[in-house]
Amino acid sequence: MKVTALIPDKLVHDIKQYTGAKNITESLIVALNEWLALKKVKELNILIKKHPLRFSSQFSSSKVREINRK
Repeated sequence: MKVTALIPDKLVHDIKQYTGAKNITESLIVALNEWLALKKVKELNILIKKHPLRFSSQFSSSKVREINRK
């Protein structure tokens, strides 16, 4: 998608510096993907806080270790 946006030069410069991307487009893609991932994690944290995960009564850490070692 082609977009025209007015973004402050300082913000674009900082984004390019932190992402290490080759150009502005790649920098913005990296920054937007990271921002979106953080938002999804925050939403998941809220959901888990409302409905905490519960282990099955048949859960055993030793069984999990055995599976991981195979």
